[in-house]
Amino acid sequence: MRLPFGVCAASALVFALSVQGVRAADRPIVGLITKTNTNPFFVKMKAGAEEAAKANGVELRSFAGKIDGDNDGQVAAVENLIASGAKGILITPNDSRAIVPAIEKARAAGILVIALDTPLDPPTAADATFATDNFLAGELIGQWAAKTLGAKAASAKIAMLDLNVNQISVDVARDQGFLKGFGIDVGNPAKIGDEKDARIVGHDVTLGSEEGGRKAMENLLQKDPGVSVVYTINEPAAAGAYEALRSVGREKGVLIISVDGGCPGVRNVKDGVIGATSMQFPLLMAAKGVEAVKKYATDGAKPQASPGLDFVNTGVELVTDKPIEGLPSIDSAAALKKCWG
Repeated sequence: MRLPFGVCAASALVFALSVQGVRAADRPIVGLITKTNTNPFFVKMKAGAEEAAKANGVELRSFAGKIDGDNDGQVAAVENLIASGAKGILITPNDSRAIVPAIEKARAAGILVIALDTPLDPPTAADATFATDNFLAGELIGQWAAKTLGAKAASAKIAMLDLNVNQISVDVARDQGFLKGFGIDVGNPAKIGDEKDARIVGHDVTLGSEEGGRKAMENLLQKDPGVSVVYTINEPAAAGAYEALRSVGREKGVLIISVDGGCPGVRNVKDGVIGATSMQFPLLMAAKGVEAVKKYATDGAKPQASPGLDFVNTGVELVTDKPIEGLPSIDSAAALKKCWG
């Protein structure tokens, strides 16, 4: 019996929609939760996740805290993803410890949880961590500074511009890595500030901002105007330190080194503001995280840490326009093709 054309068309449309629905249901949901959605680091991370989600046939749902430190917003995002039946959650925690109860609920629901960039506290609260080897990032710029100074390294006066008083893992690792690379006994490698080396003028905190870097540099210059080396937790803090040095006519002859690999920081390497920085790769962190969730959804396999580490190392490169023989690096021109922000 021949059905009217309208009935056939309607039936075909219903069938097509149902097939689309089945296909959508077959796509694993991956949640990306960043600290904020404005920081260029996390903007690049989201771009990496979106690209990988498209390539791997998964559905990406993105969330972010309202401000840096917004744990409640991230908890709400985790709960949303649990209710949605997500297969995996990628998160850069605003509060590594306070978020753990919500993460435990997600894992109990069978969701793979991967921390990006910043480990949870304890790190084992996540199934895996995908991050920069921050100790190595610090060590590379420490080695570069020591080799650049040569014999003058023995009489250097070093200002340490850290993140905050909480001594979170990223802050400690970069700080202690730099000191080791420079040839300084760090004492307890899990603690900032217990070193006995007389070359260290002091530590101050920057909150990772340009204004914080300026104030911290001013404070340490008051302690010792002869500072010759400035370590900074990140490139905005380095830019602030440079402004403080320039305001007193000390911008020349002082080595500033940093970590991050953001495009403004790389341009500051090119302009001679920063002598060297260590570049990390937020896009790669997120992309590899999405790929890991897809694999987990396919065969139940969880990511394994890199050899000798308790996390998956997503790489770091030394960036400088003043290379040192025997210390692998890329110049600012090459880095500008890889940077973020």
